[in-house]
Amino acid sequence: MDKLILASQSPRRQQLMEQAGYQFTVIAADVDETNPIGMAGELVPAFLAHKKALAIAQNYPDDTIIAADTIVLLGNEILGKPVDSEDAMAMLQSLSGNMHRVVTGVCIWTKNEIQQFSVITEVYFRPLSLQQIQYYITHYKPFDKAGSYAIQEWIGMVGIEKINGDYYNVMGLPIGELVKRL
Repeated sequence: MDKLILASQSPRRQQLMEQAGYQFTVIAADVDETNPIGMAGELVPAFLAHKKALAIAQNYPDDTIIAADTIVLLGNEILGKPVDSEDAMAMLQSLSGNMHRVVTGVCIWTKNEIQQFSVITEVYFRPLSLQQIQYYITHYKPFDKAGSYAIQEWIGMVGIEKINGDYYNVMGLPIGELVKRL
């Protein structure tokens, strides 16, 4: 395999890649991550992952590039990263007691082929009190996380009743599927 580039500054994606035994360079893609108007939510992460991979591939055409994007879907509504504490509070209140889907799109770009795939995991939250939500926001500051939470943090331990699908996908990278495809 050529040099491996992870097109992400996400500490969680970096951690998962390291734990899977990969050596890689991190080069973040500077692209507009606005969701395309009219595109179904399930398709957005793979679209954005491809866009990120393309941005890096233009400068590193001989390397293998891995790019990913994760969204939270509550019904058909995309919950992105919160802009502030009030936004995080509103998102977590909407997730409380409900099932949502976490969709991660991945693009593996090599000079010979481009693979794109998405993994969907259903996450079921228990009802959360306002005190629990406020505690989480104050102590964990989830402002860089889609849907305002990280499954591996406190809120995942106390707030998630069950998941159907890949736990690591909810962390931001379906590492098992990625390893299989690499």
